[in-house]
Amino acid sequence: MKELAAIILAAGKGTRMKSKMPKVLHRVAGFPMLYYPLSVLKGLKAKRVIVVVGHGAEEVRAAFADEKVEFVTQSEQLGTGHAVMTAVKGLAGFRGDILILSGDVPLITKETIKALCAIHRGASLKKRPALSMVTALLEDTKGYGRVVRDEHGAVVRVVEDRDCSPLQREINEVNAGIYLVSSKFLLGNIGRVNNRNAQGEYYLPDLIEIAVKSGEKVSALTHLYPEEVFGINNRVELARADKIMRKRTAEALMLNGVTIIDPDSTYIDAQVKAGMDTVIYPGVHLIGPTVIGEDCVIEENVRIEDSSIGDNSTIKSHSIIEDSEAGKEVSIGPFARLRPGSVIRDRARIGNFVEVKKTVVGKGSKANHLTYLGDSVIGEGVNIGAGTITCNYDGFSKHTTTIEDGAFIGSDTQLVAPVRVGKGAYVGSGTTVTRDVPPDSLVTTRAEERVIEGWAERKRRKGRKKGH
Repeated sequence: MKELAAIILAAGKGTRMKSKMPKVLHRVAGFPMLYYPLSVLKGLKAKRVIVVVGHGAEEVRAAFADEKVEFVTQSEQLGTGHAVMTAVKGLAGFRGDILILSGDVPLITKETIKALCAIHRGASLKKRPALSMVTALLEDTKGYGRVVRDEHGAVVRVVEDRDCSPLQREINEVNAGIYLVSSKFLLGNIGRVNNRNAQGEYYLPDLIEIAVKSGEKVSALTHLYPEEVFGINNRVELARADKIMRKRTAEALMLNGVTIIDPDSTYIDAQVKAGMDTVIYPGVHLIGPTVIGEDCVIEENVRIEDSSIGDNSTIKSHSIIEDSEAGKEVSIGPFARLRPGSVIRDRARIGNFVEVKKTVVGKGSKANHLTYLGDSVIGEGVNIGAGTITCNYDGFSKHTTTIEDGAFIGSDTQLVAPVRVGKGAYVGSGTTVTRDVPPDSLVTTRAEERVIEGWAERKRRKGRKKGH
């Protein structure tokens, strides 16, 4: 099989997006548009990938710095043909097929590109095409290049919308801007594309007419689902693409054994994974490379971002989890928040209105109500009473609170870090702990309780004399 290289066109400003951000960095189902064609190319094992950048080039490079791609800069955006002219300089000597995609086509699938490769490389063909392309049939063709065929149905050229004659405007087959071209033809002919047109730009589709006039064959794959192969030009189209991508993700999860009660009101990013027999309720947001285990319940209006949840865990309604890890058989919420860096071990419980930040909560430990745990290390089997606060910030630096296995922290406790509560120790309710507590000790800072009988009645009499 021939080797495959790819050129992704990502230099445009995207004027109709009305944004300072480069168009290809706008997000679809949690990831920049450009992420998706790059993912498809990984699946196809493309030998080389060249991304043409222009507007916001440094931002695009930075966003994809970890990808194994080559960036070239199109200093002036003079059309798609000019962008490819800029890219092919880096492909001199390559022998194989070159796939040309746009960075603003996030819904493209590996299956479509494989189908394009099949018609381009078909073993039964007497003469293989120099160029193959994707087309689609549309009712509203405004703004799209029309595909012109001869009397035998063969593609002979593409005419851009602004250059169409009245008869050509009636054509409803349009160019999707996805091409597979033999390297020999592309490298030998891209320089022949000119800018003699209404826009004064170098149109890449002119290669089709060049191929036909040179006696080369052009093939076309007519796609049944136009929304997959067309670019995003404004925020309305961005929202549509986002909805389609999230639907794909939800359907894939459901086909693998996840129950999503109402997919239309559930927001799941493209990289999310969830295990069999997990149930996800409406209003849930699962963001980034989040992983949910098997047999979990994610109740309504939960937000989980860049986190992992172990098997048989329950995340109760209106809880937020960010960049954290929860083990197996964990219960979190309702109305709980795990801030970045939190680790909740197996069978631990984080209850309602509990906030945890950069803290490890050991196996079987529990903080059930109205508590803040920040910069803490909490052992196994610890009870954290309602209203407990770890005072981790002294105005200059953060400090750590350590609570060892089996300790009992009474309600309304303040632990002023840095401080350690020893194994099995007991902190009485209403205590402010400022020094380390030895194992198996009791610590309390409450004043001794006093009862003054009759005090309230004397106060009331005094008030009545004053006319209150």
